[in-house]
Amino acid sequence: QVQLVESGGGLVQAGGSLRLSCAASGRTFTTYAMGWFRQAPGKEREFVAAISWSGASLYTDSVKGRFTISRDNAKKMVYLQMNSLRPEDTAVYYCAARLGALGENGYRYWGQGTQVTVSS
Repeated sequence: QVQLVESGGGLVQAGGSLRLSCAASGRTFTTYAMGWFRQAPGKEREFVAAISWSGASLYTDSVKGRFTISRDNAKKMVYLQMNSLRPEDTAVYYCAARLGALGENGYRYWGQGTQVTVSS
C-alpha cells in the first residue's frame, strides 16, 4: 500500500517554472515506478512522465526538454521540475505509483492532485 501527497502547484506566467513534489508513504518505495499525469478541464487524464526505482525515465513528447522527473528514494519523494511552461500545460497534476517496471499505464495508487495554471 502506498499513499501519495502532491504539492507545489500554483499560478505561473508562460515561460516560468514550477517544481511539483510527491511524498510517498510505505516501506517498499523502491519497488514502485513513479509517474506524473495531468488532466486538463474537459480532457482525459494523460501521462506526463515516469521514473523507475533506479532513475530511468520516460516522457510524453510534449514535455521533453522542458520537464524533468526525479526521485529521492531515501526521502520517498518524487519531483517534477517544469520549465518553459505553456498555457497548454494548465491542468491538475497527479502523482501515481505502480509496482515493477517503468511504464505509461497500470498505475494503481494515486494522489489527490495539485493544480497548475499557466497564464499567457
